[in-house]
Amino acid sequence: MSPVTFLLVVASGVVTGILGALLGIGGGVFLIPVLVLGFGLPMHQAVAASVINIIATSSATASVYVDKGISNIRLGMSLEVMTTIGAVLGGLTANYLPGDVLQKIFAVFLLVMGALMWNRTYRKGEAEITYDSSASITGSFYDAAEEKEVRYSVRRLPAAMLASTVAGNLSGLLGIGGGLVKVPIMNLVSGVPMKAATATSNFMIGVTAVASAFIYFSYGHVNPLYTAAAVLGVLGGSAIGTIIGAKVKSRTIIVIFIVLILIVAARMFLG
Repeated sequence: MSPVTFLLVVASGVVTGILGALLGIGGGVFLIPVLVLGFGLPMHQAVAASVINIIATSSATASVYVDKGISNIRLGMSLEVMTTIGAVLGGLTANYLPGDVLQKIFAVFLLVMGALMWNRTYRKGEAEITYDSSASITGSFYDAAEEKEVRYSVRRLPAAMLASTVAGNLSGLLGIGGGLVKVPIMNLVSGVPMKAATATSNFMIGVTAVASAFIYFSYGHVNPLYTAAAVLGVLGGSAIGTIIGAKVKSRTIIVIFIVLILIVAARMFLG
């Protein structure tokens, strides 16, 4: 790898880290296309690099949310049991699929994700937030923007755990964080406020990625130079993303995100 290529991969990691921190989904949806299309990395190596970079993103952002008390640790650990199982299965399955098949699956996933994000952006209001002190899992945090304490109880936990298994499988199979599935499920199905759902997802995605990272490593898919360069960028970008996130409207970020993934999906599907 030349010095110029190394710096370009680091720069790509910075952008990935910023967008991943803003959207709370790990950034794999951005890093994989860049490594495959921009640097010619094989699909399996790109997915492996993405999985490891998701760990870096989670490490850089989750600590901030945990420190502020927004992440629901008990909910995150409950969902993570099923997510980890799904991630291991996804990581094992990926090694038996050709790279071009993985690329097509990833393109279709991007299109579905774009549709879900568009629907979430333009739906009216959040799901109803309720608080029941007798519920098995409850949570509370101070919302600085609203200047009030938000209290909530988690509903339909079994359904959320089932959805987390699917999210983990996508994470292991495609090298994504799974947050796109878990955040809407926590909010719409379980009644968790969006801020708490996003923060809890950031806490979980690193653990999910660890479950499948060792599988990619054992199969020799980890490219040390590209992965290390991307990690350096992602760590810096994630820190920047948490700062920008407090100042930029999420609606604007999501619209940019939708346009970007639709372009990338079309390019990857056409090869």
